[in-house]
Amino acid sequence: MSDPTQQTPNTAAKQFPCSSCGAKLEFHPGAATLKCPYCSHENRIPQSAEEIRELDFYEYFARATEQGDAQEVQTVKCQSCGGTSTLQPNISMSHCPFCGTQLQAKAKASRLIKPGAILPFKIPKNKAMELFRDWLGGLWFAPGGLKDKAAKDGGIKGMYIPYWTFDAQSTTWYDGERGEDYYETERYSETDDDGNSVTRTRQIRHTRWYHASGTVWQNFDDVIVQAGRSLPPEIVDELEPWDLKALVPYQDAYMSGFQAEAYQVDLGDGFERAKQEMDGAIRATIAADIGGDHQRINTVRTQFDGITFKHILLPVWISAYKYGDKSYRFLINGSTGEVQGERPWSVAKIAMTVLASIIVLILIALVLKK
Repeated sequence: MSDPTQQTPNTAAKQFPCSSCGAKLEFHPGAATLKCPYCSHENRIPQSAEEIRELDFYEYFARATEQGDAQEVQTVKCQSCGGTSTLQPNISMSHCPFCGTQLQAKAKASRLIKPGAILPFKIPKNKAMELFRDWLGGLWFAPGGLKDKAAKDGGIKGMYIPYWTFDAQSTTWYDGERGEDYYETERYSETDDDGNSVTRTRQIRHTRWYHASGTVWQNFDDVIVQAGRSLPPEIVDELEPWDLKALVPYQDAYMSGFQAEAYQVDLGDGFERAKQEMDGAIRATIAADIGGDHQRINTVRTQFDGITFKHILLPVWISAYKYGDKSYRFLINGSTGEVQGERPWSVAKIAMTVLASIIVLILIALVLKK
């Protein structure tokens, strides 16, 4: 299922000039203001009176053009890692924010669903850099000079990562079995400490299985699905939980001074992934409905109704640096400060530590023999 955004208006990101010196204002994390990086003049971002809308999933595909929830943006794709970023007007990138590789691709126009909500940055850049340095300094068996090289090559950049959220009501018909345990006494013989054969008893557990079938209902709210492919999901997933209650209606002002990853998982594929997450919860509900000591689920048929979605942007500080021939990523949840990252290992340091440990063990053994 692909997104029907072929006939959408071209909406460029707004510019916010400083009324004092004329420079470009940037969003100030942790405050609802735009701040000039040169003269420190601040403009408060007016808070939107609009509510964050949940869009009807099927109606969107039928009436995407009329709803006007799409925009044309400039995107650039890294030829090394495949990461795709959106570009604001008059902004250029020399290195990929996701892997640190020199960018050679040119920007192109892409039609994307417009974000409906955004979680603004709360962690400022200087705090993110402090967390990055602390993380690098705490690495064991790191190659020499890594801290200086990573800070020099990667720096740190603020990126908004795309997600889908889905709401739905599910009705599930199932067929399965309920297992109920019972115990029988069994006699057996064994030899005791004196060599005599003795008869003992033990309880053996058995299970009786009974047919079970029924219907269960479940409501899902804000099932979150990562819509980008530029970052390793195993690292991004560890940045959770996200404070979705702090989402605000999307405004261009929150993007000033930051970039965004363009989504690569379209709306239809996003819902398929959401259904996989819902399936685990549905099966847990079925197991509870079957009851007993054990459950077998043979068939499941689920109908989803009232499906709505949001396209949201979540804040991440990223440092992408190269060490040797490999790229490494360091991520910070821009709202909570949760830290995750990849790191290189020094084979030489590990080998020296192992060798030193062996020598110590040998010396201890020689001392004990005396």
